[in-house]
Amino acid sequence: MWAVSAQLFVLLPPSEAKAVGGVGHAHTGAIDEQLSAARQEVVSALSTLLDTATPNVFEKTLGVRGPLLDRALASTRAIVDGSCELLPAWQRYTGVVWAHLDPSTLSDAQRRQLLVPSGLYGLTSGVDPVADYRLKMSASLAPLGKLSSYWRPRLAPVFTEQMRGAVVVDLLPREHELAIDETQLRDRCEFHRVTFVHHDGARAVGHEAKAAKGEVARVVVTRGWDSLAEFRWNGWKAHRHRGEVRIVAPRA
Repeated sequence: MWAVSAQLFVLLPPSEAKAVGGVGHAHTGAIDEQLSAARQEVVSALSTLLDTATPNVFEKTLGVRGPLLDRALASTRAIVDGSCELLPAWQRYTGVVWAHLDPSTLSDAQRRQLLVPSGLYGLTSGVDPVADYRLKMSASLAPLGKLSSYWRPRLAPVFTEQMRGAVVVDLLPREHELAIDETQLRDRCEFHRVTFVHHDGARAVGHEAKAAKGEVARVVVTRGWDSLAEFRWNGWKAHRHRGEVRIVAPRA
């Protein structure tokens, strides 16, 4: 079971950019036992995909093409046959959000406070071992259907058991939020959603928004939720709006 003393967690998306390599065996993840059966169903569906899909279906399901598709197919085969190499999530994910979070400078206790929903694993902490994979939460995988819908009821018991009384800070994009029962979380914990917007209220996306998200995650993990009220970074500023915290982009 999950043994974490700190009662603050940050919901953070995985990154498409991932480091290669790792080791053949690793320690058991914090919630591997709870989600092992569901994860095996995903792996079995991936096995069927490898046996039956056309190149176009591979591209659509895995969300890549060309050399990236070749890498994705190789890593998927390794996941299916059990030969995949593993790295802790904080080392595997190398995208903009994670680069600005800079998890190499965090403690293991702080990395455990990072909770990462994903299409392959459902949910891991920042220290749990993960493979090099390509499988978005928004992907549809026969016979499971859309993975966010598949994982939502299976993640609910994890949050029920582990989040009671905690402070939970949601930095997820919509794709991953669909796998989380927000109503359930609000009933059991102090739940905060953080959004990233322009001055007109439109959603902020792109490289700089991702960088700001990584900086926000770092502030929350290292200094606590309350410290976010004073967040300032490269012109981005925190504002409260109708009970939510918005991180507002600098004016163009």
